[in-house]
Amino acid sequence: MIAHSFHDHPSFGPAGKMHGATYTCDVEFIAEKLVEEVNWVLDIGYASELLAEVLAKYNMKNLDEVFGEGVFTTTEFMARRIQMDLAERLRECIGDAKDCGAIFEGRIRVKLYESHKAWASYEGEV
Repeated sequence: MIAHSFHDHPSFGPAGKMHGATYTCDVEFIAEKLVEEVNWVLDIGYASELLAEVLAKYNMKNLDEVFGEGVFTTTEFMARRIQMDLAERLRECIGDAKDCGAIFEGRIRVKLYESHKAWASYEGEV
């Protein structure tokens, strides 16, 4: 659940003013091959913890305050931001050689739904 505005920009009509949204977030970890010993793409427990950690930065927040004045926090923007946050956290974990279940090479696709009619996705490398 977030609050945001589009800073009264006329292109957004009534959504230009402050309003709330409740997102549903789906994440896909996409790889060319499975991790040999365990036959997974990424430990699902770790993936769940990672997603919860990333989403906590935005849940119940006013995105105008999180990102600053003038940033249009569209669904597309937020799908990209979540993908980038997940990729950054995975790179940090792998770079620190922690036992975090993050033996992962591939892509992350984030689908962010405002409703059954309004959604966006963003995909990128880790």
